[in-house]
Amino acid sequence: MTMEQLIEKINYLLVEEFEVDAEKITSEANLKATLELDSLDYIDMVVVLEHHFGFKVKPEDFTSIETIQDFYDYTARRIHTKELV
Repeated sequence: MTMEQLIEKINYLLVEEFEVDAEKITSEANLKATLELDSLDYIDMVVVLEHHFGFKVKPEDFTSIETIQDFYDYTARRIHTKELV
């Protein structure tokens, strides 16, 4: 999976799972504000990541994620795919 494919998959999941307008998803957008996340939504986000990408998420991992780009980067690091740019 390339980084572009990863971003497309994440964006698709954000639109489908969190009903976010695709036009609002930009790399510099604030993740929490864009998705209008509350504490329960973070739990849903963890479940989605674990299910679709096959890795365990620690709650403290989200403390450093502010933008959607941070979210992309975090996911890319966690799936350990050498193909990612």
